[in-house]
Amino acid sequence: MTPAINIVKKAKVPHTVHAYTHATDVDTYGREASDALGVPPKRMFKTLLVSLQGGKHPLAVAMVPVSGQLDLKALAATAGAKKAAMADPADAERATGYVVGGISPLGQKRRLPEIGRAHV
Repeated sequence: MTPAINIVKKAKVPHTVHAYTHATDVDTYGREASDALGVPPKRMFKTLLVSLQGGKHPLAVAMVPVSGQLDLKALAATAGAKKAAMADPADAERATGYVVGGISPLGQKRRLPEIGRAHV
């Protein structure tokens, strides 16, 4: 089990695991999951790790609908950073303990700040 599922179980939150087989040649993970599970992209969320420059924290977590796109300028402003960019995949995996394409907002290896509502 993943750390996220263990947290949900420990908290006794009713849940269902929805699994599908990932195609190795696909890098649009959210869209692939949305299509495979039959969930509209606006109702499914993707967890993104962002690298912040000139702020209090080097990395932050953002969540947006699969159909949306993160506004990095708005996120940087909200976080009090000079600039925001998508985190390097290796840094994201090292910080969260999850593999890119399967990063959960729950149960990450290191607690990272969740930046307030930035525009999507």
